[in-house]
Amino acid sequence: LLQVAARILASADRLQCMSLADLEPSFSPGLNSELLNGLSGTGPAAEENDDGAAEQKKLVHIRVQQRNGRKCITTVQGLSSDLKLEKILKAVKKAHCCNGTIVEDEEMGQVLQFQGDQRDNVMNFLTQNEICDKGKIKKHGHG
Repeated sequence: LLQVAARILASADRLQCMSLADLEPSFSPGLNSELLNGLSGTGPAAEENDDGAAEQKKLVHIRVQQRNGRKCITTVQGLSSDLKLEKILKAVKKAHCCNGTIVEDEEMGQVLQFQGDQRDNVMNFLTQNEICDKGKIKKHGHG
């Protein structure tokens, strides 16, 4: 395990210089106080999880959901509330020959739904029209 870590550190150009002595405490079988603080839910590890959850909310999530047989729908969640979703919906429907609707969700607010697997089409539409950048879009599912 230490040899694998050494190879990873040796091949990474952008990482700062670290020695194997820096890695050894994390591989020790005994639990130290830093590890216990990370498991308790308080401390720096818990703060990173809160930041990750806040960062997750800022993303636009594009998912595909299986209905029955070969039928599926594409959902788009996390778009800003100040956008005119009706105009986005109309433009995507016209550009990609699919039907769609806006569904009000208790947790996520307004969610766009499109017929069929339109993940790539919606992602391209959002980036080409500069509604959101590619780094803020999370495409879920395989394919």
